[in-house]
Amino acid sequence: MSRVGSMGRALRLERLRAEVRAIAAAGQDPAAVLPFGVSDLDARLAGGGLADAGVHEAAGASDGYSDDAAATLFLAGIAARRAGRRGTVLWVVARRDLFAPGLAQAGLDPGKLLVAETGRDSDVLAVMEEGLRHGALAAVVGEIGRAGLTETRRLQLAAEEGGTMALLLRRWRKGDPLGEPSSALTRWRIGSAPSVPLPGPGVGRACWHVELARQRGGPGFSLLLESCDAQGRLAVPALSADRPDQADRGDERQAA
Repeated sequence: MSRVGSMGRALRLERLRAEVRAIAAAGQDPAAVLPFGVSDLDARLAGGGLADAGVHEAAGASDGYSDDAAATLFLAGIAARRAGRRGTVLWVVARRDLFAPGLAQAGLDPGKLLVAETGRDSDVLAVMEEGLRHGALAAVVGEIGRAGLTETRRLQLAAEEGGTMALLLRRWRKGDPLGEPSSALTRWRIGSAPSVPLPGPGVGRACWHVELARQRGGPGFSLLLESCDAQGRLAVPALSADRPDQADRGDERQAA
């Protein structure tokens, strides 16, 4: 082959590569993060929100049912807002204990929910990995007791490959579920708190102690927030500026 022919072939190959890069760039989601829409919260998150293609974990602040429910609804709200962009959410459970009306109150439409029931943590993780790599889901939620660095690293790689958010609900079994090392980008503890008193009779919106125990690229922190509404959105209690007991529940602490 002549030198001119070789140069022409190399030029065509480079043009083809450029076209492939352009197509890939056009197909990427321009929103790299999912913000909460709460300035007090987003301003403290590295990147201003949760990485779309990443693993995020949450656990109840204690092993009580109310804290476990708060952590479940916290992740449901995130999945709901993600589903508003992308569609279906895959929720992988080890036992059949999801309460669809409760998830709907946190914004997660049952019509956008696909539930997979497995028997063991290893099965939950395997199904999650397949769902993340598929790339067509809004988010993949998994309920687990144990998952170490290797397992969460595999989920992170799958999330990056499929451009899908992975949400791990860490169940209390033996000790603090966030005490185990993890590759998750953010790790949250969610605890129930008294609702803000209303000016008249009635029960106010539920509140949560939201603690970011660890985040990659930034310090942890703790806030008192109102629980998810019907669109999956959190809010700062309206009276927080006037009530010392509703102020920020902890100084910013260095990430572990």
